[in-house]
Amino acid sequence: MKEKILVIKLGAVGDFIQAGGPFAAIRSYHAGAYITLLTSFPFAEFAAKSPWFDEVWVDTRPKLLNLTGWLTLRSRLLGGRFLRVYDLQTSDRSKFYFKLYWPNEAPQWSGIASGCSHPHLNPDRDLMHTLDRQAEQLVMAGLSYPPAPDFSWVQGNIFRFELNGPYAILVPGGAKHRPAKRWPIDHYKKLAWHLNKVGLKPIVIGTAEEAKLGDQIIKDLNKGFNLAGHTSLEDLFLLAKGATYVIGNDTGPMHLFSVQGCPSVVLYSHASDPTICAQRGSNVTILQRANLETLSVNEVLRVLGDFQLP
Repeated sequence: MKEKILVIKLGAVGDFIQAGGPFAAIRSYHAGAYITLLTSFPFAEFAAKSPWFDEVWVDTRPKLLNLTGWLTLRSRLLGGRFLRVYDLQTSDRSKFYFKLYWPNEAPQWSGIASGCSHPHLNPDRDLMHTLDRQAEQLVMAGLSYPPAPDFSWVQGNIFRFELNGPYAILVPGGAKHRPAKRWPIDHYKKLAWHLNKVGLKPIVIGTAEEAKLGDQIIKDLNKGFNLAGHTSLEDLFLLAKGATYVIGNDTGPMHLFSVQGCPSVVLYSHASDPTICAQRGSNVTILQRANLETLSVNEVLRVLGDFQLP
C-alpha cells in the first residue's frame, strides 16, 4: 500500500504560487506516495491539474463555534491515515489541525504545531522571506532544498482574448483593506497612455471587483483590454508568456508573473516589506517608496527603458 502524505496550503494567490517549489520537493521525496493537498476552493481545480498531487481536498474553514464543521474535518483527517503532514500554511488555523488528532496519535508533522514531530525551530522564521522559510522547514524535515517554482505544466490557450500584437500587463488592484499598497489610478492611466503611444497594448487584470479600475485606466485609449474578472490562474500564466512586461502593486498575481520570467516591475509602499515577501524571478525589479503617490510615472518608465522599451 502506498504511503499517504498530506500537504496543507490554503492560499492566498501569492503564497500558493511561492509554494510551487516546496510542492515539487515533497513530490520528489515521496515519489511513490499518494499525496493529498488540503487547500482553499479558488486553488482546488488548478492544483488538481498539477503533477504534484493525486487528490485535492477543499478546506471549508469551519468557524470557531461550528462544531459540526470541526468534527467533519477531524473525521476526514483521521480517515486519511496519513504517514506525514506538511503544513506549509503554518497559520494559527492550520497548526490547530494538528490538535484535531487528539486523543489519537498524530501523524508525522512538519510545521509549527506544538509537539509535532518535525518542527521548524528557527525562532526568526517570521522574519525570513517566504521561500527561504518554507525551504528551511522542509530541509529540517529531511527533504532536499526545494527548486525554483516551475509551472511549465500549465496548459491551455487565450485565443478568446484576441490579443493581436505586443502587450503589457497592468495589475492595479490588491487587498481592499490595505489601500496604501496601491499605486494611484491616475498614475496607471498615464502609464497606459505611454504604453499605448509606443505600440504596447495595456492589458489590465484583477478580480471582478477591480473591473472598475480597469475601465478607468483604459477608457481614453484607442487600444487596450480590461480583463479584470475574466481570467483564471491558467490564463494568467499564459498571458505572462506573451507579455512584454508586467507592472503592478505588491499583490498575489505579481508572484505568478515573476516566476514565469516575464520582465516585472513591482511597486512597494511602506505597507509591505520586500525582504520578507518580494516577488522573485529571473527579471524582477522592485520599486519602493514610503508613499506610492510619490513614485512618478517617469521613474517606472525609466525601468521599462532598461527592459528595452520599444
